[in-house]
Amino acid sequence: MEFTQEDFDRLLLFEHARKTAEAKYAENPLDADNLTKWGGALIELSAFQNPSDSKAMIDDALSKLEEALLLNPTKHDTLWCLGNAHTSYAFLTPDTTEAMGYFDKAHEYFQKAVDEDPENELYKKSLEVAVKAPELHKEIHKNGLGQMNNAGFSATSKGRESKKQKSNDLKYDVFGWIILAVGIVAWVGMAKSNIPPPPPR
Repeated sequence: MEFTQEDFDRLLLFEHARKTAEAKYAENPLDADNLTKWGGALIELSAFQNPSDSKAMIDDALSKLEEALLLNPTKHDTLWCLGNAHTSYAFLTPDTTEAMGYFDKAHEYFQKAVDEDPENELYKKSLEVAVKAPELHKEIHKNGLGQMNNAGFSATSKGRESKKQKSNDLKYDVFGWIILAVGIVAWVGMAKSNIPPPPPR
């Protein structure tokens, strides 16, 4: 994967968000908003990693988000981020049966997010897409993405290289949409937390 300037900027933005959240957590480990931002930043950063490092980063995000949910079980943006984390993990899991467990959890979290904030279009769209995700997973792994996760895999023919490139493109398209959605929520969350107080009257 080649990094564009935009990718590099996003990488820096979410690395900064991760470090900021980590520092805030040291000051106040009971801040569910901060834990959600931290988890969201880790999900974003996972897209820039190789598959095994990406899974480890998503595991870390899941622990932060689950911790936030313990503090506030009805926090809809945390529920939505958990759905995204499970979806991302499922796409990185070549075994269809194992991936279905993650897709089921993602669907459950997306549904809970919609239940908590029924007017949120992003949550509703995520729930719709979650239904189609297992089929997309099958297509991706049928086209060779699963082979890319195996160490030592090398394409020996032009056809296999082309198939690998198409799988890479599809993988980054899927992650791109997931990252865009997580980025929007993270940006809105940061914007809300940085609103200046109203002027005194």
